[in-house]
Amino acid sequence: RVCNIRSIMDRWNGRVAVVTGASVGIGAAICRALVEHGMKVVGAARDVQKIADLSSELSGQPGSLQAVECDLRHDKDVMRLFADVQHQYGRIDVCINNAGLSHNHSLLEGKPEEWREMLDVNVVALCLCTRETIRIMREANVDHGQIIHISSMSGHRVQQSAPGHFYACTKHAVKALTEGMRQELRDAKSNIRVAAISPGDVETEFLVRMTGDKAAAKKTYASMNHLQASDIAESVLYILQQPPHVQIHDVLIRPTEQQD
Repeated sequence: RVCNIRSIMDRWNGRVAVVTGASVGIGAAICRALVEHGMKVVGAARDVQKIADLSSELSGQPGSLQAVECDLRHDKDVMRLFADVQHQYGRIDVCINNAGLSHNHSLLEGKPEEWREMLDVNVVALCLCTRETIRIMREANVDHGQIIHISSMSGHRVQQSAPGHFYACTKHAVKALTEGMRQELRDAKSNIRVAAISPGDVETEFLVRMTGDKAAAKKTYASMNHLQASDIAESVLYILQQPPHVQIHDVLIRPTEQQD
């Protein structure tokens, strides 16, 4: 199976991918998978040192990983990221919009600054990264590029967990944006494809960052069945393996026995 995947992925060998939120968790796992399949990956995050460390770890792999510091809350950082990628590589073939965050307050207790931060990262930055990726693809005559949004099962239902309600709002937006972009690319007669991956519970640093309680997060993960970051990276590879006439719209992936 590995040999088969490698042969199918050969068309991406040497191609350029941008991954946001690349320093830990799902983003780091995606970077690892793409580098192992020969892609030139630009990993963007605020904690650039962790990406640099991963780059060193992957130095013997067929591809490469470049670490770029980028705060997705600021438009100028996003614009600089894509300008730098275009200047250095002249093209983008794949963009993985992975970065996302949540805060630990209900709608009744939420703070406007937290809501705006979640919108800026989970929605606005995703739109801006997608827009700039498509612009660069068009200018480089890349007509079979792939954009993948790492969304969430929270974009398909609203859990009975108050702190996740505004986060669900942002992921429902991602669902709508994925379909909207698909329609716009179709109407433009473009072969660039856009897809989403909507995981259920994944064991990453997400819950620690949301709650600020590492021990509680560890206890939560120990009490339930959950996915690993590598499972999401495998879903990315699945999308990239599809032939040009196949468009994956949304891959829903959840742990076995998860109830909602």
